[in-house]
Amino acid sequence: MESPNAFLSEISAEDWANTPESVKQLVQRLLERIEALEAGQQALQEQIQRNSKNSSQPPSQDPPKGFKATPKKKSGKARGGQPGHPGHSQELYPPEQCTRIEDHYPEVCCECGHRLRGKDANPQRCQIVDLPPLQPIVLEHRFHALECPQCGVSSRAYDGEIVDGCRYGERLCALVALLSGEYRQSHRMVVRLLSELFEIPISVGSVGRLRQQMSEAIEQPVEAVHRYVQQQPVVGIDETSLPQGNADGNNGKGKRGWLWVMVTPLVCYFQVALSRSQATAQSILGTDFAGIVNSDRYSAYNWLNLQWRQLCWAHLKRDFTKIAERGGVSQTLGEQLLQQQEKLFELWHRVRDGTLARPQWIEAVAPIRQRVKALLEEGAAYPIGTREKTPLAKTVRTCQQLLKVEPALWLFVTTVGVEPTNNAAEQAIRPAVLWRRCSYGSQSEAGSLFVGRMMTVVATLRRQNRHVLDYLTDACYAKRRGLPAPSLLPLPDLQRSS
Repeated sequence: MESPNAFLSEISAEDWANTPESVKQLVQRLLERIEALEAGQQALQEQIQRNSKNSSQPPSQDPPKGFKATPKKKSGKARGGQPGHPGHSQELYPPEQCTRIEDHYPEVCCECGHRLRGKDANPQRCQIVDLPPLQPIVLEHRFHALECPQCGVSSRAYDGEIVDGCRYGERLCALVALLSGEYRQSHRMVVRLLSELFEIPISVGSVGRLRQQMSEAIEQPVEAVHRYVQQQPVVGIDETSLPQGNADGNNGKGKRGWLWVMVTPLVCYFQVALSRSQATAQSILGTDFAGIVNSDRYSAYNWLNLQWRQLCWAHLKRDFTKIAERGGVSQTLGEQLLQQQEKLFELWHRVRDGTLARPQWIEAVAPIRQRVKALLEEGAAYPIGTREKTPLAKTVRTCQQLLKVEPALWLFVTTVGVEPTNNAAEQAIRPAVLWRRCSYGSQSEAGSLFVGRMMTVVATLRRQNRHVLDYLTDACYAKRRGLPAPSLLPLPDLQRSS
């Protein structure tokens, strides 16, 4: 877009000299006003064009694309599975797991009507699966009082662990935690589900107490997971907002809560903190962390050594897309950066599927890296004002910031086990985003602890193909009897297979 001051060049020096001073001042003010309005218009236009492809905005917040669906080209193939596609049929339970087996025999031949006898060694099997009536298991303890025939004093049996203990068993406690944790049900919805499915009357307050018991039961295993993750060679990390209220008085200043996640192949660790600062990142990762961190460009990770840090290329693609949408020299620069990004990932996909060896991959990436760096240097060199807020100025500052962390863009090229994106951490934190939407965060520090610990347990057990409800039941059982809680850490054979 042409600068308003360029209009002055169209006026001859003689005409400008003969212009009254008051008119000159008015023209200058008007030109400055036009320039400010155009800059504001460009900023608003960029804000309107903001979406999940050019920013960290989630796809669910993208603007509507219109009511008319984009027509798709017809492939000419029949609907459904294509020839050669592996079929998927319903799996049958083995006979020993069937509650009842009913045999059906034909009485007469369907052709001639002759009566039939005998047995079929390989009958067609068809199963109907249903649920039995769900009723709670109620164990009643009766403490009898007996009168002494010698002195007449009545003595009653007593067991403090039973009388003063929890009315609800370990498996019910685990189910409450699972329903209000992984399945994100509110306290009242848990009450309703237990009443309708199992005919178990329970209060909202009891749901809160059972959640707290489960949180305490898994505290030690979750802390062990934290120590384990801090010792891993490669960790993905990310964070998202998770509001925390002040119901317990521990957030009097109304600080915003943040859920942090650290991801490894077999273990995930979640923690809620009232800060998104560098100090919090150091506390979660550990100040002496010696592994590789895969993350975005958030400033809280700037204390990490760039030689042991991999920046997410999915975020870089959004930055390049945003630059390309600004028009002018920014558009040319952004499109060229996107072309290099596409070349890079075409090669990466070949490395991942085994069709390109790593030595050839490293050699092929070298010119791409040189070209990306040259483009960033070109973008960073455009002259801009110190406080200029034009689209070009934003492009220049983005290029300058990327140049500062340029070594961290390419660690995945030479290091096996490092991914070019931080998608694993973002996928792991996605359930927390859904939880936040339906619960608006937690209301206390204890609630935040429950969120972090439950997400750690569920995500870790899912990665290891372990049963979540059984684990929570065992953890509650151990807590109530003073036994060590079951471990969340992967077994040695799982570690070897990873």
